[in-house]
Amino acid sequence: MHRAAVCFTLCLTLCLAHTAAAQIYPNRPLRMLIPAGSGGGVDTVARIIGTPLAAVLGQPVVMENRPGAGTMLASELTAKAPPDGYTLLMVTNSHVINAGIHKNLRYDPLNDFAEISFVTTLPYLLVVHPSVPARSAKDLVALARQHPGKLYFASAGTGSGTHLAFELFVSLAKIDAVHVPYKSGSPALVDLSGGHVQMMISNIINCMPYVRNKRLVALGVSSAKPSPSFPDFPTVAASGLPGYDASAWYGVLAPARVAPEIVTRLNREINAILRTPDVREKLAAQGADVAGSTPEEFAAILRRDLQKWARVTAGLKLQTQ
Repeated sequence: MHRAAVCFTLCLTLCLAHTAAAQIYPNRPLRMLIPAGSGGGVDTVARIIGTPLAAVLGQPVVMENRPGAGTMLASELTAKAPPDGYTLLMVTNSHVINAGIHKNLRYDPLNDFAEISFVTTLPYLLVVHPSVPARSAKDLVALARQHPGKLYFASAGTGSGTHLAFELFVSLAKIDAVHVPYKSGSPALVDLSGGHVQMMISNIINCMPYVRNKRLVALGVSSAKPSPSFPDFPTVAASGLPGYDASAWYGVLAPARVAPEIVTRLNREINAILRTPDVREKLAAQGADVAGSTPEEFAAILRRDLQKWARVTAGLKLQTQ
């Protein structure tokens, strides 16, 4: 009986300490892990969100670029961080893509994380070198069918979102094209603009400068619906490949077991930030469509996309140990 009382008292003390910590949160700087180097799409979105988040929380939000292992390094660091709300991850759809490729991840992509909020969707852009005689997705499909195995497409790396988005294109179009993986999207775009490869489905933030200065030609956006940020670009589905839909997205995760009060606070603040005109304008300028969600809605998106990309990777036999 005495032992039971001691256990009850200990549990009650821990619960009260947990609640007290949540009530005074935050009382020191936070860090937001970014699973890529500086200057790319996820880095840009994280900084657009992080600055106003620091203002409303009253504490700095330190941006920590942790590229490596196809975004898995940042995910693993987040999963193993203390669940105190001081470590956040600006996650991309590569988080769930990796689950279909790597059988022995050192973290569970769903159960080791607390969903905070969906942030934004970002269509990829189907681009070709100007020398390629195609000005629509339909033209590109026809050209690839005329020259099977002769056209090369770049990606940000094997198993990356840009890789799988093009593999989905290849599958639906029933064409034969050669994959050329790079270490990231930036060198892939450099080689594409130099004519060393012919085509790519790229992060729209990264490739728009090349399109604007006419070093690349955009054939369409990858989303099922036209992008509000780029209404002049047709969808790939409408311009020659019905049923095609493959967009990037970004959201915020924390380690699992973060106090519900902290999750609620962060979700409320991030969604309020996403409704501000300044942030909406900044995201729109990057081609990103503002989303926002409850934690439960974001969790459903993670589960849905994990299943979707697992089917694609299974067809490609990309799984590793």
